[in-house]
Amino acid sequence: MATKEDILEQVVGEYLIHKGYFVRHNLKFLPRKDHPDFDSKFDSNHSDIDVIGYHPLIEDKRKVIVVSCKSWQNGFSPASELDAILKNKKLRGREAWKAFRELTVSKWSEAFLKAIKDTTGTDRFTYVIAVTKLSGDKAVWECHEPFRQAIGGSPVTILTLREMVTEIQSELTTTMAATEIGRILQLFAAADMKVRDE
Repeated sequence: MATKEDILEQVVGEYLIHKGYFVRHNLKFLPRKDHPDFDSKFDSNHSDIDVIGYHPLIEDKRKVIVVSCKSWQNGFSPASELDAILKNKKLRGREAWKAFRELTVSKWSEAFLKAIKDTTGTDRFTYVIAVTKLSGDKAVWECHEPFRQAIGGSPVTILTLREMVTEIQSELTTTMAATEIGRILQLFAAADMKVRDE
């Protein structure tokens, strides 16, 4: 059975729904063709925002949550990723910055911000990297000022699969969940297969 989104994206969607957000998946964005640095050879393929959450009752930068999902099996090492970006190294078969173009290339940052503003009506948001697991200190990534500057000063944070699933499971009831991920987690809970701290 084909799924519309990556499994990690589905978990993120469920996590945000449980927090009261309306959720949208796979919002495409592309640098404007009249940008002075636009290169049709490299800039004609859309990137996309994996998940956007919009909360109607929140008025700070948590009103809009913008999520980039990195479902890499080896997890996410903030120090290694940042080092690879700064030194223009290759990771997973391509230049490391390409996995984070909205944080590293101004024409992509501009397009990213425009897509968020056009969709949500605000340029205030929290940017989240959702990862399978975290290796090392996330502050290295979250406190990297050029990333924050690239996205208009918005906060940057990292969220793990374990954190999301643990929180979702803690709030599940026996009422049928609204999503497939929620239903699967309900089944896990019924079978006493909860995520546990190591």
